[in-house]
Parts: sequence; C-alpha cells; structure tokens
Amino acid sequence: MSNHTDHPQKDTIGKMMKRFLSPAHIGQLMKRGFTSLKQQGWEATWRKISFRFNLALGREVWQYRADIPLKKELKQQRRADTTGMPCISVVVPLYNTPKPFLKEMVESVINQSYPKWQLVLADASDKEHQMQNQAWLKGKDDRICYFQMEKNLGIAGNTNAAFDQVSGDYIALFDHDDILQLSALFEMAQAIKQTDADLLYSDEAVVLNGYKDITRYHFKPDFSPDTLRGCNYITHFCVFSKELLQKAGYEQQEYDGAQDFDLILRLSEQAKKIHHIPKVLYFWRCHANSTAADIETAKPYALEAGRKALQAHLDRIGLKGQAECLKGSPGAYRVRYEVQGNPLVSVLIPNKDHIEDLSRCLEGLKQKAGQVNYEVIIIENNSTDPKTFEFYNKIQKNYPNCRIVTYKGDFNFSAINNFGRTFAKGDHLLLLNNDIEPLSDNFLYELLSYSQRADVGAVGAKLYYPDDTIQHAGVFIGLGGSAGHSHKGHPRNSGGYMYRLATTQNMSAVTGACLMVKTALYDKVGGLDEQNFAVAYNDVDFCLKLRKEGYLNVCTPFVDAYHYESKSRGNDGQGANAIRYQGEKQRFVEKYADMMGEGGDPYYNPHFTLLYENYGYK
Repeated sequence: MSNHTDHPQKDTIGKMMKRFLSPAHIGQLMKRGFTSLKQQGWEATWRKISFRFNLALGREVWQYRADIPLKKELKQQRRADTTGMPCISVVVPLYNTPKPFLKEMVESVINQSYPKWQLVLADASDKEHQMQNQAWLKGKDDRICYFQMEKNLGIAGNTNAAFDQVSGDYIALFDHDDILQLSALFEMAQAIKQTDADLLYSDEAVVLNGYKDITRYHFKPDFSPDTLRGCNYITHFCVFSKELLQKAGYEQQEYDGAQDFDLILRLSEQAKKIHHIPKVLYFWRCHANSTAADIETAKPYALEAGRKALQAHLDRIGLKGQAECLKGSPGAYRVRYEVQGNPLVSVLIPNKDHIEDLSRCLEGLKQKAGQVNYEVIIIENNSTDPKTFEFYNKIQKNYPNCRIVTYKGDFNFSAINNFGRTFAKGDHLLLLNNDIEPLSDNFLYELLSYSQRADVGAVGAKLYYPDDTIQHAGVFIGLGGSAGHSHKGHPRNSGGYMYRLATTQNMSAVTGACLMVKTALYDKVGGLDEQNFAVAYNDVDFCLKLRKEGYLNVCTPFVDAYHYESKSRGNDGQGANAIRYQGEKQRFVEKYADMMGEGGDPYYNPHFTLLYENYGYK
C-alpha cells in the first residue's frame, strides 16, 4: 500500500540544532517537561523528549511514536475488573514458521495485559517443524491449544480447523509471523463491553524485525463499505463474535490468498455493529514472503482471489456491477456499477460571464458524459459582458439539451442552485461549477452509477488544479478548524495514503463544485442552506445533513476533472468577502462542534494532522 505523505523540506541539521539549543527554546522545553512530568510521569515525559530530540536532528521518528502503552497503563489493565468482558480466542494457522517469529508471536499473546484468552495453533508444518514446535510449546501455558494437522489444507482450511477448537465468545485472526501489542486483547475486550460490537478492528503498523522497527503505519477510517470494496483496509487486528462467524460462515478455500478479505466482507454483511479502535494493536511483519512486503511478488494469486471475493460480495448483496483488479495499485480494486434504467440527470451550472470557462465545461460534458440521458440548466446570475448573452443565444444549436434560466439577486451559491433545481426535471441533480473541465470518459455515467444506489447520498469526483496537483478528493471535518480537502496538493498520479486517492472512498462530504445527488434526497434535506451558508460550507453542510439521515457520501477517483477554483467569483480572503466567509465558518463550527471534538471525522483518523490538508501525521 502506498504511504505517501507530504513533509516540509528538512532544514539543515546545523540550523535546526541552533534553534533547538537556543536559550528561549530550551526554556520552553524545560517548562513543558516539568508540566508533563508532573501530570504524566517519567516514562511518558521521556518519550516526548526522545521524540522531539530526534525530530530536531531531522531523523525519521516513527519508532518513537509507536502506540506502545506505558508500563503503568499495562499494570492498570492487569488489575482491572474484567467482569462482563469476553474470552477471546486467538486463531493462528502455522506453516513452517521460523522459530524466532513463532517465539515472538506466542509470547506477545502470553504477555497480554488481559488474562481471558485462548491461543489456538493449527500446525500444518512439515514433520520436523511440528516436532520442534510441539517440544517448545509443551507446558508453556494452559491457555494454548496446539494441535497438528494431518494434511495441509491451505490457509483457509487450516484456519477453519482452528475455528472448530475455539472456546471463547470472540475470535481474533492472527498471522503466524506477526506480533500483538501487549494491550491488544484488553483494548478489544473493553470495546466489546462498552459498544456491544460484534466485529472490531484496529490500526496496525508494518515492522521489519520487531515492534520497535516500524516502517509504516496503517491508520484507518471507521467502517466504510465503499472503501473496503476498494481495498481490504481492515486486515489486522480483526476480532469478531463466534455467533457472527456462524452466521457468515467459515473461510472458503477457493479464496486462499484473500481468504481474510472474503471473510471480512461476509462478516461485515452480517454484523450488527462494527467498531474501529484507532490505536496500533497489531504489528504486521514485512519480509520476503509476506504480503506486507509486495503482494504482486509474494502472492500474485491473491490479487485474483481478492477480485473473486469482491465479486461474490456484490452478488450476495444485490449490487449489479463488475469487480476488477486496479492496474498500478496491487491489492486494490474497482467496481464498475451498472446504471439501472435510463434516468434523467439535470446538470445545474451557475454562471456569471466567463464564457470561455463555461464553453470548456459544456464541451467537456458533451464529449465525456457517456451513455446518459441528461439536461443542462445554466443559471445566469448578474453577467455584465454582452458577449455572454450572445453566447447564450447560440447555445441551443450546439447543446440542444441546454436551457438558460435567470436568477435575479446577489451571488448566493445556495439560493442559485435551489432556484435552478425548480426547473430541473431529472431524477438526479449534478451541481457543477462553470470552471470544471471534465477529463474522464463516462463522466456522468460513473457518477450516476453510485448516485442510483439506495444507500448513497452525495457523490463527488477527484478534482485537479491546472498544475496537476490534487484540489479535491473528498472533505474531512476538522481540518483547519472547520473542514478541508483530502490530500490537497498531492501529485495527480499519487495513490495516496493506503490507496485513498486510487480507490472509491466514503467521505463525510464532497465539494459542491461537482456533486451528484438524487433529486428526492436534495428536496428531503431542504437543498442548500441559503440563510447560513450562502457561499461557503453549504456543500459540506448539505452532505452532513445526508449523513445524518443515514446515507453514505462517496468520492470516486474514476471521475476526474480540472477545477479552475472559482475564478469567476473572486477571493474570500479580502474585504466584505472575508467578513462573510468568517461568519459562515463560525456558524459551521458551532453547528458541528460535536464533530470537531475528540471523536472527529469517522473517515479520517486521530493520528493525522488537523493543521494541514496534506494527510500528514499529527
């Protein structure tokens, strides 16, 4: 998985050390250190010092930021009352596991801060490894259930044999060469008790030699079905109830190599509640034969197995479409949904002069729309250039499905689009800025293929600046103190963090510069808010209203366009525009204060920065 993150250019070590060792900075650090020491103790304070010191030296600091629980936290967990917390059976299929890896894996379970566990080891190794493993495990811990397979049935078959031996109420999937965080089972058991979830997962880290040798993190969103269909982002650490497994069924050998992806898809279909713990509870070992290293080289058959598993998932839940492996992004997938029937799409384009932009937008739409029945409604608002009206008069000849309507009043993006909607005859609306230039083929068809789904609210596209950097790939709440764009400024061809620029994602919101929604849903939530969000935040507010109604908002990279960033309307950073913008921002922050707090945006992750839109670590 790509782990692209923008970082500021590193200063020279000399300049950084000069700043770091300045009297003012040392005094500031000492003050913070004493405060931290008083409030959090020696261990937490020393971690902060180590982190800042290595950052000042320009070193990569992942190993100093790992979510390793403090010793005092582990002691508290070991003394905690576990009444009402379940026994968790950790299931591990073994196959010729190197002794050091086996030892580290088993000891990471034995040393857990949570006592109510069972470790089930299904050993399909050759006879020599089985004899060694049996001898080493003998008398190790009564909670270990070790048995030898008479025949290697593959990963799925061996895992299923282990499922038959579980005694716990919940089951955890664990690879034979990986490592558990010492607090992993306690965190899971506590979350089960607090949330009553029957499917849970955590963040994870990829390691080389041990849990302190971290190469990258996988910081994940809360449950996102479209994101999961694009990439098995859940993977580890996955825990589920025995009852849920019985409903979903055991692992299936036909999907070996992607058997966990298949199982997770089936579990998610049946789960009553899915819960994400945004902490690193699992260390995924990266070596020559592991999927974490390079799935194309290590397990090329797994890619096709994953595609088949995804197709079976679509067929089960009744979504008509074709799953395919995503070229250039091994381990990622694309679903081409089929548009049902021949619905009409009404494209609403507010316009004031700038006929060059409008002409480019209309021509791009004409060339790229795909086999879709659509109409275009241009909403004229306060144009002053006579050439604009000449262009309007000529439009019908080149674009027979286009109409001009006139909104009389000051610029109010919400009111203009709401006005345009009253003329729309379509089953779906596409809000489209006049400075959008469609690039992808089947532009409307792809948007419509998502918008038609009963579970989907708003659908957005991936938009680029003219310099081929990302302008928009979905909106996160909390960025910059209000809302911001995902991966803003990343290169156009970047796969993003964990393929989030390459695959379809569930997001809290998408931009109104290119937003499709069912007309009935637009009306249901009252359209755009004309009173509180005349120019800014109206699209985000609209999407959050849809989310509140239980709908999924989607951003797909398979619809892309250039966005010339509202050239026709000027800058929000000056004069009266700035005052208006600040007022709208304040109203937005007050309305969604609950999402600005500790919980944050469910499709983001608390480990990422809220200061910038570059998907950087906090």
